[in-house]
Amino acid sequence: MADHPKSHLWPFVPSSRIIDVVRAHGVWLELADGTRILDAAGGAIAASIGHGRKEVAEATAAAMAETGYIVPTFLTPQRERLIERLRQSWLPKNLTRVHLSSGGSEAADAAIRLARMHHIATGNDSRWKIIGREPSYHGATALTLAVGGHRARQKGFEQYAGQFPKVPAPYGLRSPLGRHHRDEDLRCAQALENTIVSEGPDTVAAFMAESITGSSGGALQPGPRYWPEVQRICRQYGVLLIIDEVMTGFGRTGRRFGIEHFEIEPDIMFAGKGLTGGYAPLAGIYTTDNVVEPLAARGESLMFYTYGGHPGACAAADKVLEIIERDHLVARAAEQGDKLKALLDDRLANHPHVAEIRGRGLLWGIELVADRDTLERFSPDAGITNAVVGAGLREGAFFYPGGTGEVRDVICLGPAFTVSDDELEMMADRLLLAINAATLRQAAA
Repeated sequence: MADHPKSHLWPFVPSSRIIDVVRAHGVWLELADGTRILDAAGGAIAASIGHGRKEVAEATAAAMAETGYIVPTFLTPQRERLIERLRQSWLPKNLTRVHLSSGGSEAADAAIRLARMHHIATGNDSRWKIIGREPSYHGATALTLAVGGHRARQKGFEQYAGQFPKVPAPYGLRSPLGRHHRDEDLRCAQALENTIVSEGPDTVAAFMAESITGSSGGALQPGPRYWPEVQRICRQYGVLLIIDEVMTGFGRTGRRFGIEHFEIEPDIMFAGKGLTGGYAPLAGIYTTDNVVEPLAARGESLMFYTYGGHPGACAAADKVLEIIERDHLVARAAEQGDKLKALLDDRLANHPHVAEIRGRGLLWGIELVADRDTLERFSPDAGITNAVVGAGLREGAFFYPGGTGEVRDVICLGPAFTVSDDELEMMADRLLLAINAATLRQAAA
């Protein structure tokens, strides 16, 4: 794209490419020049109920007119209504305590601090390490980058990342045991136990992982034995289990949370994005009485973020969850997800540069390769992911770039749960055109 006349204003680091969105409705974005873009990614896989819902705007405006800013430690009607709805209709029954932040990175950071504070309060001061996975992504703070396994975003911050051990996330397509080897799930679970033992169990505070790996791995899912074994290991060694549901929570995978596909029982869970459907910055940290009680006994609290639980954001979240419940949108995400899978399979399953199509509900990842038989990747210099995203925009659709640098050339789809059948067909058709354009250009280079 040519230089944009507003590129001196945005983004923060100047770029010749700028997408100038002036309004959005449903699954469509409208640019300043009148171009319409099909939002196949729900923004950053966040816009679950679709853009432009006036009732959410009205609920948010009413809350801000009533209160404005209220310090997060105080209770407001908006906070009360949201927490009651979460506890009654959404959260697992054992997750009774709710702490609110402004977004996923803050929530992940708070979850890590909570795990550490819990161990200190129970007299286990030596437990400070958080074991993460590769690939993974939990946020862009120094602490969350360190726990995550996203090498591209850790670049330049490797000194921080080295503080925490990593174990492999199940990645059946590229398992060292062989493509989709049945024991990949046990291999990765055993790696966790081996790491806990080698690091010293009395130094490990928690294991943090996504229930289903989000955009960093392109909807990677484990085999059926992985999570039961991981939970057994964590319980055996007194390690807290922290589950990241920022991208997968609140209906995205066709269940309320990704943990419901695997019967995971986290000690701490955090989730955002779909909590407000993208209408306001808000995420939650959800935990058990057992985790919080030692802090209460010592008169301690989990430090808040200035805008955590903002009344306007809480009102937006409460209305979004009400809409999801009223319109049965979790079930719709599952139904439309099945249709999207069938369309992707039809267009891409035999494509020479598609290694795998994977996902659940309305979270899908397509891994692209130079050779589908050998799984040889494109050269990093080819920039295939960005090429597909750029080609998609030219075709009138936005697809989300996934991968971590090590896991690269992944395209993600995460449209609103309200997406129509015709719009799903457009997504699949335009994605095929975008992949063809990017890979043909690479072949000609």
